[in-house]
Amino acid sequence: MILCLLVFLVFVSITVYILQVIALKRKMRENYNRVNLPPISIIKPLKGLDDNLFDNLESFCKQDYPDYEVILSIEDINDPACRVAEKIRNKYPSLVKIIIDNTSKALNPKVKNMIAAYRESKYEYFLISDSNVFVDKDYLRKTLSAMDENTGLVTNLIVGVGGKSIGAKLENLQLNSFVMLSTCFLEKFLRMPCSIGKSMLMRKSNFEEIGGFNAVGNVLAEDYILGKLMHERGKRVVLSNYTIKNVNEFWSLRRFLNRHSRWAKIRWKIAGWKYFLEPINNPLFLASFVPLIYGFTRFSMILFLITCLYKVILDVYVAKLVRFKIGFSFLLIPIKDLMMGVLWFVPLFSNKVMWRGNVYTIGKDTVLFEQRRTWSIKSIYFKFRESLTS
Repeated sequence: MILCLLVFLVFVSITVYILQVIALKRKMRENYNRVNLPPISIIKPLKGLDDNLFDNLESFCKQDYPDYEVILSIEDINDPACRVAEKIRNKYPSLVKIIIDNTSKALNPKVKNMIAAYRESKYEYFLISDSNVFVDKDYLRKTLSAMDENTGLVTNLIVGVGGKSIGAKLENLQLNSFVMLSTCFLEKFLRMPCSIGKSMLMRKSNFEEIGGFNAVGNVLAEDYILGKLMHERGKRVVLSNYTIKNVNEFWSLRRFLNRHSRWAKIRWKIAGWKYFLEPINNPLFLASFVPLIYGFTRFSMILFLITCLYKVILDVYVAKLVRFKIGFSFLLIPIKDLMMGVLWFVPLFSNKVMWRGNVYTIGKDTVLFEQRRTWSIKSIYFKFRESLTS
């Protein structure tokens, strides 16, 4: 009976995965028609030296767009990102401003870093973008083309690129499969608003109607909450099919596991009981239970290997769709999927996260509660290590 149930779940999972690929293909065929180009303020919060940081920032200074500004926000003048920001400002003095401010009391470090920059921004249209994002010259034009009068927020599909270490390769594989496909599936088939913090374009008037940064200063998933609030106000949240590059080159395995355990906790606190449906997105992990429970029989191994082959082929196909050069990284897909299956259990036993040197407990809808630290040599070491990998 259990064997039949497991086999059934594997085939359901395979079907769901195919539907996710279909959702991505439909998304890639969408067209947007807006033609006017209002001025835009780009806000980029910086902390630490992200991979490819100078080139990432410079890509936003080379936009084929008539009127925009780039505001680089930093909390600490001693942050190594400050030197890179100064090089960018020196190269593009009429375009780039640097804001250094640490006065906000927001618990979310990213939001805290953007509040002063938002106050300094000049234009009604503004765009939040992470420092590990690289874009092509038509990014602003293409992203704005999806914004109409009924739209409150435009976000973009992200493609992980640049993997040179094992951790970075695993990160890019996960971004270019589970993250991308589930986002498209939720939007296309379930009509759920999906906003991704790597790139969010909004109008200040709409943003302030939903409470601005005050509404998201003390939550971990500020991007999800912004999309949810826009949707509740009757504004559309549009997932643009214009892909942006999330550059991940030198990640440790620890950093990869830390990020995705944190993201799993976010999904658990947002989805509630629906989180228990998430393993349906991981056919290989479900198939692994057959040999684990019933032994390495001929049937169980054939089922597992066929599922493995199917998953690898589909992920390679998705990589081709989004122009991701997967190379020999496809060999890591089964390992990555099994690791993600194990990480799925983590939120059921822990609601604490470490992010950018801070430790929090997260509640419903990812509301943050800061944890007091007892300082020791060990805790100082972990804070320093997290600051290097956040």
